[in-house]
Amino acid sequence: MPMNQNHCEIERKFLVQGDYKAYADSSSRIVQAYLCASGGNTVRVRLLGEKGFLTIKGPSQGISRFEWEKEIPQEDARALLGLCRGGVIDKTRTIVPFKGHIFEVDEFYGDNEGLTVAEVELTSEDEAFEKPDWLGEEVSDDPRYRNSHLLSHPYKNW
Repeated sequence: MPMNQNHCEIERKFLVQGDYKAYADSSSRIVQAYLCASGGNTVRVRLLGEKGFLTIKGPSQGISRFEWEKEIPQEDARALLGLCRGGVIDKTRTIVPFKGHIFEVDEFYGDNEGLTVAEVELTSEDEAFEKPDWLGEEVSDDPRYRNSHLLSHPYKNW
């Protein structure tokens, strides 16, 4: 995503049930937390490798939601993470291209250890895409799998 962008994000999310790592392009560690998460709106601070990001998301409408994101200096992201309450999400994101689409596979650590989900971003809600063999059950409409929800209701407690 460019340094400062707002758009409508259209994503579908799936559980992962097989080996995706053999098809991976790259992977990065992500640490993120929330300055605000209420009423479907979130303000997220993220460290992705050596970069920092500030992201604002609006409420979901189906599989779509408004997203604004800006790259910020790493030291600013670290300072903002210090303002966040409720812990952090710690995960590795692996990029897996598959038949014209990019799947972002997140393997979670800490209280969400054992959870692995894949997201694919689409240009429209009805865009067709082929599913790789390692993709499992769709959880796009299940709020339990949102990162902001995983902070207060971690996977280990399900």
